[in-house]
Amino acid sequence: MIQKYFPLDKNYILERAQLDTAQELTIYLVDFAKKFYLEQYNPLGIEDDTIRAIKSHQTAYTDRLEEFYRNLAGVYRYKFGQNQLELLFDGQDHYQKYTSDWSSTYKEWLVDFCLKPNFLKAVLELTVFYPEGRKSELAENRMKAFIHQHFELKIYKYKGIVKMRIA
Repeated sequence: MIQKYFPLDKNYILERAQLDTAQELTIYLVDFAKKFYLEQYNPLGIEDDTIRAIKSHQTAYTDRLEEFYRNLAGVYRYKFGQNQLELLFDGQDHYQKYTSDWSSTYKEWLVDFCLKPNFLKAVLELTVFYPEGRKSELAENRMKAFIHQHFELKIYKYKGIVKMRIA
């Protein structure tokens, strides 16, 4: 990673905290989505093939959700990032504070996201049902589109994050 600014820039510390918690929070996303689906769409606990697949799924791989996680982390830095470090009086260092802030915001966002059926369906398709080929690309594109619609931000590979202009 090439750093353009001084090493104690808030965004570098925040990005490091986000990258270090990526695996843990992505697994949390999958487990939360499965639990949310079972509670919302199967409150009686009726077992069919889909429900059995969700219940028996063990989250071991998260590679299909890496891009979504990176995009969401970028949106968080865009919305809450400045380069000025805060003065902390509670004994924590900045890394711990940003890790805690990011984790709590991420988990709050997931509750909101899972209320949207398209998001929930895309997460389950990418993890539990793990489609091969074209279907997985469609689910990944749905995840990107979800971020664009929810936050009204467009993410470009070379330009970065740009606020969408709505006519």
